Amino acid sequence: MASTRNGTIYIGVTSDLPKRVYEHRQGLIEGFTSRYGVQQLVFYEIHETMLDAIQREKRLKKWNREWKIRLIERFNPNWRDLYGDLL
Repeated sequence: MASTRNGTIYIGVTSDLPKRVYEHRQGLIEGFTSRYGVQQLVFYEIHETMLDAIQREKRLKKWNREWKIRLIERFNPNWRDLYGDLL
């Protein structure tokens, strides 16, 4: 998730992506995302198991910012909010 194009980036894991994005968009989750206005879904991956998803999340969090931006832009070059696609 991101605040704006090239803005603050948040990486998380969930078993219910539409619900989790909705919670972030509505400011229902206190902390990092509400503090920095991170409300746009700009990238996501689907994994076979929660363990796989958690391992991927941990790897991505260690990446530098440039790598994260390149990953987003390969999947979503215009940083379009993908939340509507989930519904």
